Amino acid sequence: MAQSYSARSRAIEPFHVMALLARANELQAAGHDVIHLEIGEPDFTTAEPIIAAGQAALAAGKTRYTAARGLPQLREAISGFYQQRYGLNIAPSRILITPGGSGALLLATSLLVDPGKHWLLADPGYPCNRHFLRLVEGAAQLVPVGPDVRYQLTADLVERYWDQDSVGALVASPANPTGTMLSRDELVALSTAIKARNGHLVVDEIYHGLTYGCDATSVLEVDDSAFVLNSFSKYFGMTGWRLGWLVAPPEAVADLEKLAQNLYISAPSMAQYAALACFEPQTLAILEERRTEFGRRRDFLLPALRELGFGIAVEPEGAFYLYADISAFGGDAFAFCQHFLETQHIAFTPGLDFGRYKSGHHVRFAYTQSLPRLQEAVERIARGLKSWKG
Repeated sequence: MAQSYSARSRAIEPFHVMALLARANELQAAGHDVIHLEIGEPDFTTAEPIIAAGQAALAAGKTRYTAARGLPQLREAISGFYQQRYGLNIAPSRILITPGGSGALLLATSLLVDPGKHWLLADPGYPCNRHFLRLVEGAAQLVPVGPDVRYQLTADLVERYWDQDSVGALVASPANPTGTMLSRDELVALSTAIKARNGHLVVDEIYHGLTYGCDATSVLEVDDSAFVLNSFSKYFGMTGWRLGWLVAPPEAVADLEKLAQNLYISAPSMAQYAALACFEPQTLAILEERRTEFGRRRDFLLPALRELGFGIAVEPEGAFYLYADISAFGGDAFAFCQHFLETQHIAFTPGLDFGRYKSGHHVRFAYTQSLPRLQEAVERIARGLKSWKG
């Protein structure tokens, strides 16, 4: 008997890279040396002070539910971090601890989007953003962006694409897959344009801390009414712990807390206790060393790929990705990725996973491997280009 599943489940697309990852794992299991540049996960394990704090919490029996908004001491620690890093006075009461940055996005979309309404999103962008909107019966208004606007939404684009069903915009700075950031002035202009239309500005700051040669501006420095999504996964290196946070205006907190109580009860307690160690000086020193290492990797891989003929028009300032145009080589991006996986055993991500605008001519490289592995990857790519018949 045929099953009848929901329209929303059919509309949400899978990650196309997962088919490549499955094949990469098959090749690896068969004994091939596969270089993984496809998944947005740091190669570093969680820093030792964080692991030790998690182990101590487990040993002490800290395994019960926490409050839906999260451990008070962790929300206070995040508040202190905003003061230290940005000079901002963000009350702990405005911070909700969530199961990963995805939990923060779930809360924000559930609160702000009614059925049939939509947010403006940059295309290319992180695919789960539009899928969460579909989950709450809203929609993503994808706005094509290119190098001329550093792959970011602008106030002019908001003015051009906003319509009667628009209720907000979601931007990311630094962004996945492009690594570009929004300046203070650009954030001010976006905030002004969206407020003029009685909309909400939501900013993904998940890659804050992973910037190179510059610091990222938090939207809260220019718009205290914005919603901020953040995570312990990237800069803090806690991907598998599934922990994030949401900063919201004071008047939204009660409704967000109610949603959290119903959607997931609370974030993982042992992960929250472990995260208290994130803000210790010794931990931050480790994380800053890792940031420096990511910068070295970017500074090697960016010119190396350009020299091979990849089009990278905008230098990424943050995250750990390079979004590259393969038009010079011809052919389709997914087939291009398959070719390099099968012939050179190197995995990277087709642009199809990040949207629709020129996605068939782009790929994303994650520089989440050591410099020697990246050097080997470049050598393999050079070899693979000789046999590519786009």
